Formats: sequence, C-alpha cells, structure tokens
Amino acid sequence: MRAVFLGLSATSSWGNGHATNYRGLVGALRARRHDVLFLERNRPWYARARDFAAPWIHLYDELADLERWRDDVRAADLVLVGSYVPDGRDVADWVLENAGGVTAFWDIDTPVTVAKLARGDYEYLTPELAERFDLYLSFTSGPLLERLRARRPTPFHCIADPALYRPLPVSTRWDLGYLGTYSLDRQPVLDALMMETARALPASSFVVAGPQYPDEIDWPPNVSRVENLPPPEHAPFYCAQRFTLNITRRDMVEAGWSPSVRLFEAAACGVPVISDWWEGLDTFFEPGVEILIAHSAADVERHLALDDAARHAIGARARERVLAEHTAEHRAQELERHVAGVLRGAATRGAA
Repeated sequence: MRAVFLGLSATSSWGNGHATNYRGLVGALRARRHDVLFLERNRPWYARARDFAAPWIHLYDELADLERWRDDVRAADLVLVGSYVPDGRDVADWVLENAGGVTAFWDIDTPVTVAKLARGDYEYLTPELAERFDLYLSFTSGPLLERLRARRPTPFHCIADPALYRPLPVSTRWDLGYLGTYSLDRQPVLDALMMETARALPASSFVVAGPQYPDEIDWPPNVSRVENLPPPEHAPFYCAQRFTLNITRRDMVEAGWSPSVRLFEAAACGVPVISDWWEGLDTFFEPGVEILIAHSAADVERHLALDDAARHAIGARARERVLAEHTAEHRAQELERHVAGVLRGAATRGAA
C-alpha cells in the first residue's frame, strides 16, 4: 500500500500527543512493507523543539507547497488527514479534490472536534468535509460515534509503541508522577489528586512533567517539576515512579471511551496507573485489576499504600492488556482492514 499522511506533527512531541501516535503507526506500516509519506506544516513552535527525524517526513511552509506532492496524493492507495492540521479545512479540501484512492480523517481529538463543530468552530474541519472522507477514524469509541456526521465513523484508538514504552531497570525516585502538558480543564483534577495528596504526605515524593505550566502555581515542596520530556525519556520517567497518574481532558471525560496516548504508554511501561474515572474506561482496563481509580486524594493515598507485590501485579497486567490490544502493530493491521473494507464496498457498488 502507498499512503500519504498529513498530520499535525511527527517531528515534535512538544505539547502534543499526536507525534508518538504518528511515529508508531507509520513505523508499523513501514515494517509491514507499506510506503508511507508524511507531510507536516513547518511551524516555529515545533521547529524549536524537534525531537524526531525520519526520511519519510517532509516539511512544507505554505498550503500552496502541497502541490509538490500532488502526484503522490493521486497515486496513493490511502491519503489520511489528521485533526488540528494547520489550515486543516483547506488541506482536507485539497486532499479530497486530488486523492485517487481511499481518503481518511484521523481524529485524535474527537470530543473536542464534535464540540467545536457543534458551536460552528471550523478551525480544521467542517461537517461537510467530514462527510466526504471514506473513513472517519476516531480515537473515541462508544456513543459519541453515533453523533458524528461521517460516512464510516470507526473507532481507532491511540497507540503505544512497545519498542519505546517498556519496563526499564531504573531506580525509583518518586511515589507518584504525572506527565502531561498544562491544561486549564485538567488542572483542578491535578490539584485534587496530586497536590492535595502531596500536602497530606509530606514524606512522600511527587513529580509533574510537561510544558506550559503557569509560574504562579504554588507547588508543594515535595512535588518536583520537569519541563518537556522527549519520548525517549518517557519510559525512564515512568519507570522511576511507584505509581503514575492519568488525568483526562474534560471533553474526553464527558464523551467517555477516550483513552489518551499517555494512558497506554504509561501502562506499556508496566507502571501501575491511578486514573480519574470516565465512562468506558473499564472496557480498556479492568478497575482494581489492571488500573486503579481515584475520585479524591483519599483514594490516591489508599492506592499509594499498596505493597510492592500488589502494585507490580497491577502494572504487569496493564502492560499485558496494552500489548494484546493497543500497539502500533495492532493499529496498522486495523488500518489495513479498514482500507480493504472501503475498497470491497466500492467494488460491490461498481459491480451492481
């Protein structure tokens, strides 16, 4: 299969979880002998924080520059456009006008996209464009898919690359950690589950890693801060924690069935995850067996008191679940099946 992807960023993981998804999926497709070209808009904030390079990635400066790859798009068996692509509406329209094969929209932000479309915010997609793609690949599953005005709304969850996210023999430095870019809607949950716990357990150690946190945040003295970590440093960071915290964006909580890439990546490292709750979480990990749920700091304190045998068992079972269902290899095979299904449907309609 020849494929062209147009995504937010594969070269920089700064402030976004798209990068590791694209790297994992394209890597798995190429390992399966597919030819993949990735086109990324050259943006200054990503240029300043690039942490990945590959010959299959090409940068362009302006929308008009895409004309250089018009023949590739026409010849491709699959052309995929991602959410939050700069000038996404124009990019999608150009792809749909020029693609000769199957077209797909990969929404790695489905609840955000649905909310934006509902209020008439067409930053990177319009309802009309959504309906023109052959496939609408959604990182959210569950009831929200029924609200999508799309031709083939299809669950296509985030990815953990086991070559990068795996248990490592590093020394334990923190009792609880969190990796995530600052988000206004996540911060109250971080305050409730991390900061309150840290104040209640002054002898324990905590860490928060990620960019864009405001200077005025009053961090407890036992909470360390780490700025943006490139993906090769994620696994050592997770594995230096006794437990790691997962916090979900409000739109994703309201939609449910929206596991983030960080959730799968942390679990793939074999570190027990303490997570906030949202509908559908139990379809990805079994609470109390593969994941721990916290509604308050008291819940977090109770989980932190688990002995080593119990926490290691929870982390190991979560890792097994990810390796069985949520690796880049799994998504590559799913994408092959989805594309084949579109082509079979087209052939059936043609024969009729």
